[in-house]
Amino acid sequence: MRTTVRVDLAGRSYDIVIAPGLLGHAGAEVESLLKRPRVFVITDRTVAHNHGSTLESGLATAGIHAAFMELPPGEATKNWIHLQDVVEWLLVRKVERDDLVLAFGGGVIGDLAGFAAAILRRGVRFVQIPTTLLAQVDSSVGGKTGINSPQGKNLVGAFAQPSKVLADVSVLDTLGRRDYLAGYAEVVKYGLLGDAGFFTWLEQNAAAAARGDVEKRIEAVRRSCQMKAEIVAQDEREHGNRALLNLGHTFGHALEAATGYSNRLLHGEGVSIGCALAFDISARLGLCSQEAPRRVRAHFARLGMRGDIADIPGDLPAADTLVALMQQDKKVRDGTINFIMVRGIGEAFVASGIDLHVVRDVLTEALEP
Repeated sequence: MRTTVRVDLAGRSYDIVIAPGLLGHAGAEVESLLKRPRVFVITDRTVAHNHGSTLESGLATAGIHAAFMELPPGEATKNWIHLQDVVEWLLVRKVERDDLVLAFGGGVIGDLAGFAAAILRRGVRFVQIPTTLLAQVDSSVGGKTGINSPQGKNLVGAFAQPSKVLADVSVLDTLGRRDYLAGYAEVVKYGLLGDAGFFTWLEQNAAAAARGDVEKRIEAVRRSCQMKAEIVAQDEREHGNRALLNLGHTFGHALEAATGYSNRLLHGEGVSIGCALAFDISARLGLCSQEAPRRVRAHFARLGMRGDIADIPGDLPAADTLVALMQQDKKVRDGTINFIMVRGIGEAFVASGIDLHVVRDVLTEALEP
């Protein structure tokens, strides 16, 4: 059970390999990329504990030595301090442009390690080895790297494509249900933004995938990666349709900032809540039917996902503050927030000039106890 998705970017094209057991064969997967038999692995302590020895052994079978740097887990790691730590660690080890950095972890590690590789010596090659569902279907693919700022999420970064992506679906077995479902929000996003047939497939198969069905997990990851690869190939730097991949993210990023990038709200949970809000606002504006947001929320509820602001524990700021946080979003142009709205399931579009009074009204209602 092995499949490959090609990201076609001319001289910067690369493969996404999706299969169980890839960590144990990592050396065979990366040795053709190496000038010398050593790699530099950036990971977090949790991933290192769960999977570090498997990766190290998988590299050693091909005669490849691996140096490991372990960082604290969690979104708070994606900051200036840890970026500097990673860069200096690599420089002390005299990493050269032709060497290979392995970003071994979830989206936080992938974004941080990819950004460090992008700026080190003006560009060192790196491979993404994502260990969460969210990273396998989204953050490891497409070349977005970066860190968070106190002003907002992912506001500092660079486009830097990996040399390869190794998505080992076996590692998903070690995810808790909350982390798995947070990652699943990025899977369902693909159906909601551009493939109603995929959303219907997920309605029928997502529960089995969540229970551990390997074939269904591979298919969910493959279809998600294929959709993202096609969009990235058309619009690598997000000047057009790639913005559709941000469905739910403008709202989700604001909620993440409002909760201090803490465990109160995982990134994927912000995305699922944000997707539901995008459908709510679209329906309020008459862009889609009232049935569409009900169908989205029903799917989230069947899987036990967070789909409402009320699902976030603790106090949240008022709607005006959340809108102000959205105005720091990367998609803001000339001071105007460009929202991703929908005309129905599988029919997302970039919308400018959305009436913020409607957005505030929907948020205010969602914040009511």
